[in-house]
Amino acid sequence: MNDERRSARTPTSTYRLQVTSQFDLYAAARTLPYLHALGVDWVYLSPVLAAEPGSDHGYDVVGHNGIDLSRGGPAGLQAVSARARSLGMGVLVDIVPNHVGVATPAENAWWWSLLAAGPASPWADAFDVDWEAGGGRIRIPVVGDDDLRPDGTLDNLRVVDGELRYHDNRFPVRPGTLVLVDGTPDAQATHAAQHYELVGWRTADDRLNYRRFFAVNTLAAVRMEDRRWFDATHAEVKRWFDEGLVDGLRVDHPDGLRDPEGYLDDLAGITGGAYVLVEKILEPGEELESSWATAGTTGYDALALVDRLFVDPAGEAPLDALEASLRGAPVDWHAMVHDRKREVADGILGSEVRRIARELGDPGDEVVDAVAELVSGMPVYRSYLPAGRDHLEEAFTSARRHRPDLGPVLDRLHPLLSDPEHPAALRFQQTSGMVMAKGVEDCSFYRWSRLTSLNEVGADPSVFAVDAATFHAAMAERQEHWPHAMTTTSTHDTKRGEDVRARISVLAEVPDLWAGALSELLEAAPLPDPGFGALLWQAIVGAWPATSGGDLRSRLHAYAEKAMREAGDGTTWTAPDEAYEAAVHRAVDAAFDDRDARRTLVTLLDAVTGPGWSNALAAKLVALTIPGVPDVYQGSELWEQSLVDPDNRRPVDFDVRSEVLPALLGGVRPPLGGGLADSGAVKLRLVATVLRLRRDRPELFSSYTPLAAEGEAADHLVAFDRGGAVSVVTRLPVGLERRGGWGTTTLELPEGRWHDLIADAPVARDASGRVLVADLLATYPVALLTRESA
Repeated sequence: MNDERRSARTPTSTYRLQVTSQFDLYAAARTLPYLHALGVDWVYLSPVLAAEPGSDHGYDVVGHNGIDLSRGGPAGLQAVSARARSLGMGVLVDIVPNHVGVATPAENAWWWSLLAAGPASPWADAFDVDWEAGGGRIRIPVVGDDDLRPDGTLDNLRVVDGELRYHDNRFPVRPGTLVLVDGTPDAQATHAAQHYELVGWRTADDRLNYRRFFAVNTLAAVRMEDRRWFDATHAEVKRWFDEGLVDGLRVDHPDGLRDPEGYLDDLAGITGGAYVLVEKILEPGEELESSWATAGTTGYDALALVDRLFVDPAGEAPLDALEASLRGAPVDWHAMVHDRKREVADGILGSEVRRIARELGDPGDEVVDAVAELVSGMPVYRSYLPAGRDHLEEAFTSARRHRPDLGPVLDRLHPLLSDPEHPAALRFQQTSGMVMAKGVEDCSFYRWSRLTSLNEVGADPSVFAVDAATFHAAMAERQEHWPHAMTTTSTHDTKRGEDVRARISVLAEVPDLWAGALSELLEAAPLPDPGFGALLWQAIVGAWPATSGGDLRSRLHAYAEKAMREAGDGTTWTAPDEAYEAAVHRAVDAAFDDRDARRTLVTLLDAVTGPGWSNALAAKLVALTIPGVPDVYQGSELWEQSLVDPDNRRPVDFDVRSEVLPALLGGVRPPLGGGLADSGAVKLRLVATVLRLRRDRPELFSSYTPLAAEGEAADHLVAFDRGGAVSVVTRLPVGLERRGGWGTTTLELPEGRWHDLIADAPVARDASGRVLVADLLATYPVALLTRESA
C-alpha cells in the first residue's frame, strides 16, 4: 500500500479484539467474516509484540523485534491482514511506546544487558535511570519484608547456573564478579558486586531510581525522545506499514512520553502519515493539541458526554444527600481528588517526586513537599510546555492556596518548572499524569458512590448531567475539529461496561426508590463503610444478568476485592483488613443467598432493568452515529455487563453472535423485553444496521445538525441529522413513562420520505408534515432514519 493511499485512508468503524494466547491472531482472522457481516470496517487489535510470559493483555512488551509467538507470531498477523484484505477491511494495532515489561528479566534482552553491564550496556541509555541516586546501581524492589536481614544482606539469595536467584526471580551475574568461598558461590558478595541492587519492595515508594509506568515496578519506561530508541523499538512497526500489513495505530499512554508531539511526528514519518489515535485523557474543557499528528483520541471524552446525556439532572440533589448521609458529611469531590493525589505523590509515586526535586537542584524536604503539592494541584493530566502553561499556573495557584507556608520555595520553583527546556519541567510533565491516574481513576473513583456510572475513565464524576443543547454544541465542535477521532462506549480499561452504566444511570430518575432499597440491603448485609456499600450494590444491580448462575458470584467477589482495595480507606492491597473484607464478601453472597436482600434486589431490578435497556440502546445509537469513528469493544454488540478488568477481558462467544446475526440481517425484528431475560438481539440488530450504513454510505455521515422536537415530552427526545442519516433516541425513560408517554410530541424532519432502518418501517407524517414521536418510536426507543431513495 503506497503512502498516498495510506495517509488518505480512514475507517468508518473499528472493532476491538483482545488478542491472547487463547484467542490468538489466527482466531482473530477466523472472526473477520462475522465482523464484516456486522458492518465493521477495520479490525482493531490489542498489542501483539512479544510480551511477558503469560500476559493476557500485551501491554508488558519485552521485545520490539517481533510478534508474540504465543499470540500467533508474524504468520498470525499476516493471516489477519490477508483475510482483512480479502474482505476489504483494514487493520488497526495498539502499540505501547512508553514502557517495557521487566518482570522476567531474562525475557527482555535490553533489560538483562542493563542489569549485567550497568551504564556500559549498549542499551543502558534506552532506560531512564538515575545512576547517581542509586550509588551507581539500579534498585530492583523485589525483596519481601521477611527476607531483609538487619545487616543489609538477604535471605533466600543464591547463585544457580551462573545466575543470581531470589526465590523464582533470575538475575544476571556480571563477568568476573562471581565470588567463591571454599569453592561455593557467595551469593551475598556476588550481589554486592552487581550493577543492580535487590531491595525491599517498599523501597519503590521513595528510593527507586528508574522511571516506571505509573507505580508498576515491573514496567520500566523507555526514553522514546531519543531517536535511536524510537528507531530500535519501531523497526517492526515500520515493517508492518512497509509490507502493507497494517493501516493504522492506537498509541497507548502518550502522556508518559517526554515529547508526545515529537513522537507522533516520528511515527508519521515511518507510517507515511497513517491513521493514528492517541489514548489521551482530556479533562472537561481541555482540548487536544491541534498540532499533534493524530486523528484524535480513543474516545473517552465522547463517552463521558454520551453517558451524561442519559442522566436525569433532577437526581443530583437527592443523590448528593444520600451520599452525604452514607459518608457522614457532604463530599467535596475536588477536595477529595486533591487529597488522594497528594497521598499518591507522598506515597507510591514518591520516588518520581524526589527525582524531580533532584533535577531542580535541591532534593531537600521543602522542595519535595512543594513538588508533591504542585502535581496534586494539576487540573489536567499534564501540560506540554509552552502549551498548557495556564494549567501549570493553576497548579501553582492551588499550591499557594493549600500551602501558603510554601510560598517562598514555590516562587523559586516557578521559573524552573515553567521553562520548556528544563529537565525538571520535562519530568514534571511526565509525572503529573501518573499522579492523576493513580489518585483519581484508581482511588477516588472507588470512594465516591453518588452515581457510579459517572465514575469512568476520562470523565469527571462531579459533572452530573448534560442537556441536549450542550451535547449538540459539543458534537458540532467535534464535527468541525475532530471528525475522525474515535468514539467508544466500552474498552478494556473502562470501570464498568456500557450497559452496566446505562442501568445504573436510571437510579438518577428513581433516587428515593434507590435510597430505600439501599437501606434495606445494608440492613440485610451490614458493611463497615456504607458509602462503599452503595458502590458495591450499584455494581451488583448493573451487572445482574438474566440468570445469576455460572460465574457471576465469583466475578462479583473479584470485583469487590479490587474495588475495596483500590479505594484504600478500609483495606489495601499491601495490608488487607480481614474483617473489613469478610464483611464485603458477605454482602456479595447476600445477593444470592439472603432472602431479604434478594427480594429487595429483585424489586429494584424490576424497576430499573427496562429503562436501563432503553438507555443502553439510546447511548449505543448515539455513540455509533455522532461525529467520529465508532469502535465496538469485543462482544458489546450484545448486552455488555462487564465490570473492571480483568472482568471486561473475558472471552467472547462469537459463535452465538454469528448464529444470531443472519436472521437479524434478513429482517427479523426482535422485541425489546423489559426484563432481565432480554437477549440483547435488538442491540445486535442496531449495531449491524449502523455499521453497515456507515461503511456502505459514508456520505450520509458528513455533517451534524440538531433536530428539534415540540410538545409536552420534547425534553425526552434527542435527534440529529448527520447529512442524510438521522438518529432519534429516547432519554430519561422513567420520567417519560410518568408523564404518560409521548402524547402529541412531534419531530420535524428534513424534506423527503424517510424509513426507520432499525424497525424496518416507513416514517409517517401528520397533516402538518411533522412526525408523531409516539408512532416513530412505537417499536423501539430509538430509530435510525434514511430517505427511502437512499
